[in-house]
Amino acid sequence: MKQLEYYEKKKIAESLVDIPIFSKLSDEELRYVARRMHVFSLDQGDKIFEEGEVGNCICFVVDGVLDVIKTSSQTGVSVVIAALAKGNTIGEMAVIDDFPRSATVKARTESLLIIFTREEFEVLLEQNPKLGIKLLKGIARSLSVHLRRTSEKLSDLMLPLYVH
Repeated sequence: MKQLEYYEKKKIAESLVDIPIFSKLSDEELRYVARRMHVFSLDQGDKIFEEGEVGNCICFVVDGVLDVIKTSSQTGVSVVIAALAKGNTIGEMAVIDDFPRSATVKARTESLLIIFTREEFEVLLEQNPKLGIKLLKGIARSLSVHLRRTSEKLSDLMLPLYVH
């Protein structure tokens, strides 16, 4: 994973427009947030983070495809549970809590990510609480969508085991 120092903050703001977490932000607010973000390029197979490690950032997929891999606590088998493409978000919980990462994420293809660290997020919350609240609501919406999808998948898997 390589940080792209030359990536324009204006391009970051333009990329954020397509990400649901930022849907309620004005252009000015997007530019303000973009100034606190960094862009990284990934080669195929690069690991973004590992299940169990402490998280400190949220990632936004600008280009490419990422695999989300979960290891079974019972069997030790690792399974790709999701593929994330442009416009998707990964690691939302890391800017809110200090718990270990719940999955491993690797680049399936060459990819481009925008990363927002917990430290930068906390600075933003202190300096601009109204904008921070908008972002927290966006993160909450994103987590809610993830939880609903997971519940639906779980109910599909449970269907053969138990019918009510």
